[in-house]
Amino acid sequence: MKSPSTRPHSRPKRATAMVVAAAALVALGGCSAAGSDDVVTLNFFQFKPEAVGNFTAIIKDFEAENPGIKVVQNSVPDPDTAIRTLLVKDKVPDVLTLNANGNFGELARACIFADLSAEPITGTVNPAVQDIVQSLGTCGTDGGSEGAAEVNALPFASNASGILYNPEIFAANGVEVPETWTELLAAADTFQANGVSPFFCTLKDSWTASPAFVNLGGTLMPDGFFDDLRAEGGDVADGAVSFSKDFAEAANKEATLFSYCQDNFASRDYNAGNKAFADGESAMYLQGSYAIPAIRANNPDASIASFPYPVTDDADSRVVVSGVDVGIAIGRNTPHAAEAQTFVDYLMSPDVVTAYSEAQSTFSPLKDATPNSDPALAGLEPYFSDERIIGFIDHQIPAAVPLVNMLQTLVITGDSEAFLSDLDSEWSKVAARTTTQRQGK
Repeated sequence: MKSPSTRPHSRPKRATAMVVAAAALVALGGCSAAGSDDVVTLNFFQFKPEAVGNFTAIIKDFEAENPGIKVVQNSVPDPDTAIRTLLVKDKVPDVLTLNANGNFGELARACIFADLSAEPITGTVNPAVQDIVQSLGTCGTDGGSEGAAEVNALPFASNASGILYNPEIFAANGVEVPETWTELLAAADTFQANGVSPFFCTLKDSWTASPAFVNLGGTLMPDGFFDDLRAEGGDVADGAVSFSKDFAEAANKEATLFSYCQDNFASRDYNAGNKAFADGESAMYLQGSYAIPAIRANNPDASIASFPYPVTDDADSRVVVSGVDVGIAIGRNTPHAAEAQTFVDYLMSPDVVTAYSEAQSTFSPLKDATPNSDPALAGLEPYFSDERIIGFIDHQIPAAVPLVNMLQTLVITGDSEAFLSDLDSEWSKVAARTTTQRQGK
C-alpha cells in the first residue's frame, strides 16, 4: 500500500499536473547556486503539499539562525514524476523529503542520495524506525536484511496503521477495546446486532483495502519471507515460500473483516469514509494515523481513539505497522554538502520533529522522544517507545504488481485462493523480467 504518507491527496488531472510540475522543475534546476553576498541557496524538494505551511515556518526559523544559508522549498503536484524527471536531467536537489516507500528504495539502491551513516544526528534515531528505512534498500544493495551498509535517508515523521475507533460508540454499546482476533470479531458482531456499522469501508478507492492486509500479512508472514521470495526469482511456484503457501490466513482474515462493512462500501471513497467516521457513522475505521487530520477537517470535535490490529488470539503478539511518512535525504553530489547537512541537522532536532509530529498527527522517530500528546494516538504510541513496530509489507512488493486492485477484488468476492494465486503469478512475472534485465547488463 502506499505508505500512509501517501494516503490520498487529491491529484489534479495528469495533463495539468505535468504542466505545473514542468514549470516547477524549471525553478528547481536553478536553485542550487550560491547567492549574492556568499549566501548559499539550497534547493529543498518537499513532497507533501499539506505540509508546505509547516516547512515554510521551519525554514524561516532556520534561516534566522543561519543567515548564510537560504532554503527554497519546492513542492510539485506529482512528486514521483518530478523527482525522476530531475534525475534524468542530473539535477538532484540538495535536500529532499520523500515518502520512504518502494519508490524511495529504488532511488536509494541507485545511489542517488548521500550516505548519512557517519553523521552524529543519525545516532539520535530510534533503531526500529531506521530499520524500516533500511529494509527498503540502500546504495549498492538489493534491499533486504543485508542492505544496511549506508544510511540514505533519516526518518523525520512516522505514521501508524492501526484501527481507529469511536470511544463514545464503544461505551454506549458496552464494548471494550479488543486485544485478540476473537475479541475483534465479537465486538463487530455486537455492533452489528445493535444496528451499528462495525466498519465504514471505502472500496471505491482500491488502496483502502491495503491497510488491513499489511497488518494481517505483516504479523502472520514467516520471518525473512520477502528475502526468500526475492531469492527465488521468477520460480515462485516451485519455491519454498510463496503467497499461496504463506498468506492464506492473512487473505482469509482480510475477507472476514470486510464482511462487516456497510452495504454501500464498494461505492464509497476515502473522502466519504473520513466524513462518515467523523460524523459517527461507524464504530471503527480501518485506517491509521494518517487519516486523523482529514477526519478532524470534517469534524474538529470527532471522537477518535486507536488500537493496534489484534491479528491473532495472542494479545502479546500485537505490533504496530508503521511507515516513515517523511524521510529526509541529501543529494549525493550536492555542491553544498556542509550547508545541506546543517539544514538536515536542524530538521532532525527534537523541537522541530516534535512540533511537526503534533501538527501532522505523526510519531517522532527519535530515541526517547516525547510521546505525541494527541489522545487519538494514545493506543498506538507505546509501541514506538517499546520498538514493537514493523514496516509496510506492500513497500516490498514491486509497483508493477497491481496489489491494490487485487485486494479490492478479494474483499468484494471473498475468493482468497484466486487472490493468492494471482499474486504469485504477478510477482513471478515481474521477478522474471527483473532477472532478465540484470543478466543483460
